[in-house]
Amino acid sequence: MRFNRQPPMPFILRFWFVLIVACLTACTAASGPPPPAAADLKVVTLDDSVKIVAGQTLYVPVYAYIYTGEQNRTWDLTTTLSVRNTDQTHPIIIRSVDYFAGNGTLVRNYLEQPVELNPLAATEFVVAQADRSGGVGASFVVEWVAQTTVSAPVVEAVMINTLGNQGLSFVSPGRVIKSR
Repeated sequence: MRFNRQPPMPFILRFWFVLIVACLTACTAASGPPPPAAADLKVVTLDDSVKIVAGQTLYVPVYAYIYTGEQNRTWDLTTTLSVRNTDQTHPIIIRSVDYFAGNGTLVRNYLEQPVELNPLAATEFVVAQADRSGGVGASFVVEWVAQTTVSAPVVEAVMINTLGNQGLSFVSPGRVIKSR
């Protein structure tokens, strides 16, 4: 009796097969549930009865894409704007999060109503990698207020893209353009 047996897979093919399976497994495991969005935050009403003691308007430069090599080649970037309440005892209120294109036109309002961010809590707002509407000169303008004196929040954007074994990421801090 004769068995028709396949020759063993060469080492390099086994190596690539294992690597591809491992990468696909890691990507699937990392996808998980989406991060909490601003919709999960408590909506608050800011009327004349609310006494505002502190607040700022911050400008955060971001990039929907950047040029690589020549000006005709670009890398699209996913942008995550992070707003972190650094105060240990008091909440802050995020009044607005607006996304602007490089020409200064409003692309999107991320909040329909003000939301409360608990002490030491954080929230994020994402611009998808495929969304090139902001261009190279895109920006966020974030306004926050508080009903008591608080430590200022950390507001920054992280931009990232990966392709194969290449990756690019950087952080852009918010800059105060107006204080209360």
